[in-house]
Amino acid sequence: MTETQAETGTETLFLTSEQLDGLASPADYVAAVRDGYRQIGEGAPAYPRQKFNRTDPDGMFTSYAALLPDTGAMGGYMYSSGFGAGNAWFMTPLFDAESGEPLAVLDGASMNPFKTGAAGAVAVDELARDDATTLAVIGSGSQARGQLHTTATVRDLDEVRVFSPTQANRETFADEFDDQLSADVRAVDSSTAALDGADIVITATKASEPVFDGDDLEPGTHVTAMGQYQEGSRELDTATIERATYVPDLRERATYDAGAFLAALEAGAITEDHVHADLGEVVAGEAAGRTSDEEITVFDSGGTGIETVAAAHMLYERAREEGIGSTVSFAPASEALTGRLP
Repeated sequence: MTETQAETGTETLFLTSEQLDGLASPADYVAAVRDGYRQIGEGAPAYPRQKFNRTDPDGMFTSYAALLPDTGAMGGYMYSSGFGAGNAWFMTPLFDAESGEPLAVLDGASMNPFKTGAAGAVAVDELARDDATTLAVIGSGSQARGQLHTTATVRDLDEVRVFSPTQANRETFADEFDDQLSADVRAVDSSTAALDGADIVITATKASEPVFDGDDLEPGTHVTAMGQYQEGSRELDTATIERATYVPDLRERATYDAGAFLAALEAGAITEDHVHADLGEVVAGEAAGRTSDEEITVFDSGGTGIETVAAAHMLYERAREEGIGSTVSFAPASEALTGRLP
């Protein structure tokens, strides 16, 4: 980097998903994301995602952002899914929160399950019973993997039961994690069987209808739901929402795009005051987490810029330490924003 480039901050690190693979452990993600939520609870800004939909071809363009002053970074996700290619791409721009300069652009696909899983794990640590050892996982895709990898860092799990509708998928998932975790991981043939005696329940699906009966939840259970980030997506039923101390990732999300909360609100089972606190308020100590062993708690995770920025900055720092990545150049506006023809 030349002296002029260093002064203007034009050299920006580019990191591919392959380069990010293995750069941090699940516990590293959890620590970074925990601190991100702490900053939000102390007043740092973050807002729910913005979604732009198109039909013919069907597709969704999504963006969300956060500014984490203590981390010294700001940015978020911009991603597309569907459209003509029928695929998804995750782009993560990261900026310096002091100078405003672009620090990095990350291909954010590979980090997605881990940074989202880290938010769930932080919630488990704050809201599940300290003695929770039995986990039910509903779903067997990449997001379920991320949730299990990270949750296993905050509780000593003895037993994990996984259910998803396709037998081969749930059995493959169970075999994979039974080899990786000290817990006994096994596939079961229904969500009811997964819930039986579970201390923690994680739902990681694309369901539009509830994936279990809320009346089956035993007192003291914690639920993390991560697949209901738009109206009409509904992993949890009204009984679950009504019975639980309800904590979303962002308070504003509850009435914006949290499908199960909106359905319970429409049914008249709850009011907007049913939101106990958001996760940042709990992590920062501004609101209580679990207050009794009998309490049912729910963390509603729809995805935010908080975990994205926190994880991306942690990965950026690791990459710099290890000399990973290439650079691209951005011209500062003071030089390039002229309005003159070349």
